Parts: sequence; structure tokens; C-alpha cells
Amino acid sequence: MSPSADGAINCACGLSSHSGENGGFEDGATPRLVDETCTHCNGSKPSSYSSSTLGSGAIPLTDSDKLRRLVVVSAKGFSIGAGIRGGLALFSILARLRRRKSRKVDSLSDSEAIMVGIKETLRYGLFLGTFSGTFVSVDEIIWRAIIAGLIAGPSMLLTGLNTQHTSLAIYILMRAAVLASRCGIKSKQFGKLCKPLTWEHGDIFLMCLSSSQILSSYLLKPESSAPSYRSFLDKHCGKDRVILQGVKEHASDLPYTNLEAIEKFYKAKGADVKLNPNMKIPCSMIHGNQACSSHVFTFFHDAYKRSLPVYLPVYLIPTLLVHRQGLLKRPYTILGKSLLGTARSSLFLSAYTSSAWMWTCTMNRLFGKCDIPIVALGTFPTGLALAVEKKSRRMEISLYCLARAIESFFTCMADAGYLPKSMYLKRADVVIFSLSTAIIMHCYEQEREVFRSKYLSVLDWVFGVPPPPCESACCKNR
Repeated sequence: MSPSADGAINCACGLSSHSGENGGFEDGATPRLVDETCTHCNGSKPSSYSSSTLGSGAIPLTDSDKLRRLVVVSAKGFSIGAGIRGGLALFSILARLRRRKSRKVDSLSDSEAIMVGIKETLRYGLFLGTFSGTFVSVDEIIWRAIIAGLIAGPSMLLTGLNTQHTSLAIYILMRAAVLASRCGIKSKQFGKLCKPLTWEHGDIFLMCLSSSQILSSYLLKPESSAPSYRSFLDKHCGKDRVILQGVKEHASDLPYTNLEAIEKFYKAKGADVKLNPNMKIPCSMIHGNQACSSHVFTFFHDAYKRSLPVYLPVYLIPTLLVHRQGLLKRPYTILGKSLLGTARSSLFLSAYTSSAWMWTCTMNRLFGKCDIPIVALGTFPTGLALAVEKKSRRMEISLYCLARAIESFFTCMADAGYLPKSMYLKRADVVIFSLSTAIIMHCYEQEREVFRSKYLSVLDWVFGVPPPPCESACCKNR
């Protein structure tokens, strides 16, 4: 093996390690002989290389290189976990201080809330730092990313032995399922079976399925959702809890307990609403004396104002962090795209929430009644609002909502007694997370092309993938 004039390494096998994208193979190249010392050939010993190099032209790593990679990766993981959780904690504390005047009763003082935020920041930093470090250390020793991901998964316990992360685990499982399906699509054996997964509007269909479970369970069994997500729904559904309780009792065919409370609520808003205990559909309960059509427009106007504060930091903060250099050269172009993205995503969320009530009223009037199947049917087409979003964001949103829907569904099934006790796991989230990360890290090692470039770049940065041979220090010295 000798370096050529252009800096590439020419081997006896007739292959050049230019990029590593195609394993170092040039178009039309065929092996001439086997070099026992060539890393491209079968005679090489893979155990002396990092599996994360993922190319045929790997460079042997010394023990100091492996230790350095382990330390750097653990530090990066800690900084990411602590940064994300710390940012959320800081935002929560600032919001708490802002609404101090209106807060009457609170279980935690400001100093206690700050201490909880610091503890959560450290826990999540340790979680991602340990996960990254465990994966790299196991990956370097036994050269099997799938086992490394499986062993690294239980690091989730560092966030708290009694802290459940079911939503996060199911979301990671959905991400793993997407990667596995992409592997199946390009497989000769399973390609035909996975053909339906290539449907152009499959993301919208998933969103419709998720919406049916999330919104119907929110109306009929709100405790099936995680408290943080339920708080998000409380804000954006735009209805007071007494109204939601009345709709729940009507759809579940339960005796009304708060009709007077609903009337008082509307009276405080300046509307004189009289509710009939024998009503067939709860439209007057949902929007008072307003017609169904006019209610959609007024609700959409208010929903858009509620949505803007949600997406403004989602777009502007990454713009300031990632495109800070470009802002100096093209400030109007970059900021314009961020503001356009904010407006578009806010339009999606407001259209989603307002169409939920529109379809509910439509189905109620179409069938002349409101029961559990009608509620589930009416919330299904709500997912069509996802078409407003950019195509690149649709799958992310639908997978997130699908994870929430699965969590809610199994919670409802367990509460109803349809799941046997043998299926209960105290920390099922850790098991699901470990299995999911095993699949993801296996795909990361063996099937890199199924990842989107931006996710691949993040994983490469976190796990410290060694550079290709032509970019390494030893090649440059040659």
C-alpha cells in the first residue's frame, strides 16, 4: 500500500480510499489480488479498527485515540443533555417569575424550583453523557454497534430511578421503526412487503390515526396523557375544563354534573346560554350561542395568536445559533425564512385545533348524536391539517404524535383491564429505549444511507467518528 500523488492510498487490491462513501471502491474497479495488510481486503483484522469509521479504508486507532474519543464523546453527550434540559428549566423558571403576581398557591418556592431545575439539568447531562460514552466504549471493544446500543440504553435510569420517560422511549422506537422500514425498502427480500411504506402521504395518514387517539382520549379520558402534554393540550384546545367535562359526560352517556357551571362560564363571557339536559348534540355546550361555522373562524383567530409564541423560539433560536455567520451576510433572507416558517407552523397548529372542533360539530350534526365512536371518527380528519406544514417536517410531527397516541392508547387499555398483569413492566420505557437505540445504532454503523444528512452529521459529531484515511494526520504527514 502506497500513497499516490493525489493523496489517495492505492492498494494492491486496486482500490482507492478517496471518500469512504462507497467503501472506497471506484466505479469499474475490480480486485487484482489480496493484500494481507490492506484494510480493504479480507485479510485485514477488523477488531483493531473503530466500527464507527464505517468505511473500508479504516485507520487503526491506538489506545490513546480510543480513550480520547471516549472522553470527547461523553463530554459532548453531557453538554447536549444538560444544554437542552437546562434551557427548558431556565425557560420554565422565567415563565414562573413572570406570572408570580397571578400565582396564588404553589407547591414549590422559587429557590426550590431552581434547585429542581439544576438537578434535572445534571441528570439529563449524565444520561446522554453516559449513553454516548457507553456506546463508544463497547463499540471499540466488541465491534458490534447493535449490542453497544442495547447496553447503553439503561443509562436512561440516570434521569431518576422513579422517573418514567414513556413518551421519549416510544418516540425513539418510532424513529427506529422508520430506519428499519427504510432498510426493508431497499432490501431484495423485504422490499415488496415494505412497498406500502413508500406512500407519498403516509405521514398525513399517520397524523390522522394519531389525532383520533390523542384528541378523543383527551376529551374522554384526559388522564391517559402525560401531564406536560396534557397541559399543552389544555392551552391549545381553547376550552375551559368545565366545558370539556360536559362534553365527556354527554359522549359517555353519563349524567350531567356541571351544566350550571357551564352556563355561569358563558355568562361571565357575556353570553346568556341555557343548556337543555335532553340535548342530542353538545354544540351549544361547545360554543354557546355561536353557530358552528362562525365559531370555527373566531376560534382560528384566537388559536393563531396562541400558536405564534410556540413556534417563534423554535425557528429563531436555531437561526441565531446555526446561521449566525450567515446573518451578517444575508440577514433579510435568513430572518425572512425563519419568520415564514414560524407563520406556516403557527398556521398548521391553529388549523389543527380549530378543525378538531369543526369536524366534531360536523359529525355530531351529520349523525344526529355524539357518542364515543362519533368522537373518534370526528377527530380522525383533524390530521389533514398537517398538509399545511413543509413536507420535511411532516414525518417528524406525525411520529411525535404517534408516540403520544401509542402511550395514551396503552394507558387506556391498561386502565380498562384489557392488558394482563404479566405485560406490566416497572420500567418498560428503559426496555423500549434500549431496544430502539440498538436498532438505531446498528443502522448507524451498517446502513448509514437510511439516515438524513442532518441527523447523520449530528450523530457523527456526538460519537466522534474518526476521519477518513485521506483526512487523517498520518496521511497528511505522508
